[in-house]
Amino acid sequence: MQKSMRRYAALFVLPALTCFFIAFLVPMISGVILSFFKFSTVLDGTFVGWQNYKLAFINNEFATSLWFNVRFTLVSVVTINIGAFALAMLLTRGLKGTNAFRTIFFMPNLIGGIVLGWIWQLIINGFLLPKGVTIVTDPKYGFWGLVVLMNWQNIGYMMVIYIAAIQNIPVELIEAARIDGAGNKTMLTSVILPSIAPSLTICLFLTITSGFRLFDQNLALTAGDPGKQTEMLALNIYNTFYRRTGFEGVGQAKAVIFTLLVALIALTQLAISRSREEEA
Repeated sequence: MQKSMRRYAALFVLPALTCFFIAFLVPMISGVILSFFKFSTVLDGTFVGWQNYKLAFINNEFATSLWFNVRFTLVSVVTINIGAFALAMLLTRGLKGTNAFRTIFFMPNLIGGIVLGWIWQLIINGFLLPKGVTIVTDPKYGFWGLVVLMNWQNIGYMMVIYIAAIQNIPVELIEAARIDGAGNKTMLTSVILPSIAPSLTICLFLTITSGFRLFDQNLALTAGDPGKQTEMLALNIYNTFYRRTGFEGVGQAKAVIFTLLVALIALTQLAISRSREEEA
């Protein structure tokens, strides 16, 4: 049986490898190549070397979007994970109606980003309009509006991951800690958190990458207004590529920088989290 599986393993893996090659590897390599060309279509490119990368930083738009994105991601990662963990702790205590609450908290994750942005734009503007302002009147409204939207959409999803991790903690470990006189604080810091460290790593990875890749919610909620001060990296790349004639190559260069940046941050976070898991 094992010999047969080894013989046909490549055949079974072939469809997945084909999809990976066509849908990911080829576009990624093509994108890197095109970032060194000035083009309007992929067939009429003119090689310009590093000029597109220089043009990407010729004004402050890209740097402003990067700084806005970093601040947004830091705040949203902290708030999402704290909120999700708090809900997970609350919903693993055997309270009545726990399953219904889990479903309710998870449901916002199923709503599309564009629809979610429109919904929260109506809600937030409903609070701001009586004061004579809107979400795009001041960048701080857009910033905190995006944070609220991100939390509302993702807390339920991260909560499910934390619930699964908490429920997998051995009962014997918890009972032993209680017998030894561990209080709630000691139980949390010395038993629960070390036990769910792998899930914490996963949730941090997901929230960091989703924070940097946010696009449709940003487009629907603020569209980068006022004056592109709430424009994140993905939206900045989109506007450069599709809304500035002759800047397709610059947009592609920004996309390459963006990909490398997100990959570097995500891999660094994974390495740090895993080293702490091993220490624990």
